[in-house]
Amino acid sequence: MITAYLTHPDCSLHHMGPEHPESPQRLDAIRARLSLAGLLQQTMQADAKEACFDALAKVHPARHLRALEKCVPSEGISALDSETLMNPDSLKAARVAAGAVIKGVDQVFKRQADNVFCAVRPPGHHAEATDSMGFCFYNNIAVGAAHARDTYGARRIAILDFDVHQCNGTIDILKDRPDVLICTSFQYPFYPWRYLRSEWKNVVNTPLEAGTEGGEFRNRVEQQWLPALHAFKPDLVMISAGFDAHRDDPMADLCLDDEDYYWVTRLAMEIATLYAENRVVSVLEGGYNPKSLASGVEAHLKALLGLPFTDS
Repeated sequence: MITAYLTHPDCSLHHMGPEHPESPQRLDAIRARLSLAGLLQQTMQADAKEACFDALAKVHPARHLRALEKCVPSEGISALDSETLMNPDSLKAARVAAGAVIKGVDQVFKRQADNVFCAVRPPGHHAEATDSMGFCFYNNIAVGAAHARDTYGARRIAILDFDVHQCNGTIDILKDRPDVLICTSFQYPFYPWRYLRSEWKNVVNTPLEAGTEGGEFRNRVEQQWLPALHAFKPDLVMISAGFDAHRDDPMADLCLDDEDYYWVTRLAMEIATLYAENRVVSVLEGGYNPKSLASGVEAHLKALLGLPFTDS
């Protein structure tokens, strides 16, 4: 497998204060771990480019985008809500994060790579069409899906989200679209407190109680996601890869391990092999313990590279 690894230095310019869990150190921890493991060197590394206004406007109304730009402070930090803050470079980083997914889609459809991991921040899956929230400004994966649809004629896009929080933004933007299937596992009841009981035809909700371990997670995914994915037959598989469901993450109370992330990534790849000519584009979402975030991404990347899982 040829795996592309997309990131950009501008992703580290965004910060929300020294105590905020969504910090630039997240990407530093990932890069250090992957370099030490010798995995980064096995990928095709490249810098992302900023998403343009028109690309963002495919999923966020222009009026919302302009209003968001007016919120950017000239210095210091301003708050959109209690947990989503901006500094002068926040939207630059957010445009690069969305642009990484666009470039990843380009790479898999142009056969420059089999799969792609976008190591970017800020995350995106909580960003609704007209509401930035949950550390998210633009919905990165929805922007990439719109690009795949409009540029390459993708007609069956599967989005798999295994973050500990449900992807309310992705659902808000893509609900009831027959050309998109969203499979989302998440701790329940829990943030974001909206769309948790949604019954849209194209959304497979997999709520998990606090304390759920890997075996139950795998059973639920096999029972609920796999039948929907085989029926849908996606021509592109996209992953919102959140690692805050790890047992060592302080954000929540699910108990997944690195091997569970390897397993679910392999499942996504098997679906892509069957129906999507191996095309997988993954983008980082949550994960707030630097050590478990980095080890989870290492397991994810091993799967994308076609390597066996081994404890490091």
